Amino acid sequence: MSERPEWTREPDLASRRFGGTVMWASDELFAEKENLVNPWTPRHQPETFGPRGQVYDGWETRRRRDTGADQAVLRLGMPGVIAGVVVDTAYFKGNYPPFVSVEACAVAGYPDAAELTGWETLVDRAPVSGDTENLFPVTVDRRYTHVRLTMHPDGGVARLRVHGTPVPDPGLLDPDALDLAALEHGGRIVGCSDMFYSAPDNLLAPGLAAHQAEGWETARRRDDGNDWAIVRLAGAGVVRFAELDTSNLRGNAPGWAALRGSVHPEDPDSWFDLLPRTRLQPDTRHRFAIPHSREATHVRLDIYPDGGMARLRLVGGLTEHGRARLTARYAAGDPGRS
Repeated sequence: MSERPEWTREPDLASRRFGGTVMWASDELFAEKENLVNPWTPRHQPETFGPRGQVYDGWETRRRRDTGADQAVLRLGMPGVIAGVVVDTAYFKGNYPPFVSVEACAVAGYPDAAELTGWETLVDRAPVSGDTENLFPVTVDRRYTHVRLTMHPDGGVARLRVHGTPVPDPGLLDPDALDLAALEHGGRIVGCSDMFYSAPDNLLAPGLAAHQAEGWETARRRDDGNDWAIVRLAGAGVVRFAELDTSNLRGNAPGWAALRGSVHPEDPDSWFDLLPRTRLQPDTRHRFAIPHSREATHVRLDIYPDGGMARLRLVGGLTEHGRARLTARYAAGDPGRS
């Protein structure tokens, strides 16, 4: 089996977990439009019938008897540059659309679906298969806020995943006080020692983790080493506070943790201490002041010896260079994949 494309590892900008929502759909008689942005893998229980037929964990419209097409409009939870979309027709076998198209637009503020304009084609009318993840790379290099899925002519889609790089609006951020690591601000994990149980990008997700799987957890180590993850910050900045959250991790939290920063992460000698090795408690949100920090573009989290972390917050201010990069990325729609 071939490996999935690299772009599928980018965050799902449309996920409900990140605040994505389905604003409108032309029809949802058989299954609700909101299912399109559910963060979990589609589920199915055969022969579970309700008043509208078989219950599906997806969006399903009635059979059209005209020449039209069905549509759903999504507001991205994290606006950004889209690298690719996944039209997942899981469990839709005799009722999936034969063709789909995907468009996107960039609109300021919070308009309703009828007020959206400037739609641009990301995926032209393309054939899809049933009960399959249909993958479509996107090469348009600009920032979008909304996506529109069209089914030609009707049918069911379990999920619409919109993978890409979050690009925040700098006009809606305080550059002197923000979470420099936050995924929605452009922070990303660029390396880690292990991701056996769950992905390290979860560390940077918004909100609190509801359970263990919504954090980062490594396998049990059987050597003398320790696990680690490296964050590329949203921009060059100075970290003033760090939050290491072990919520929900009771028998598998790290015993200790440390933080280091760098502006030249490829140089081993460039790393400096932000938080020395510090004891942690299970199921606890730890907050630490970083009194003598300096500019960093990357931060390394070391956990000892292994275990899980629900969230990592690195609150501080952007430097002049960091502000300029954030503003330029927004203006140009640059995905910033360095």
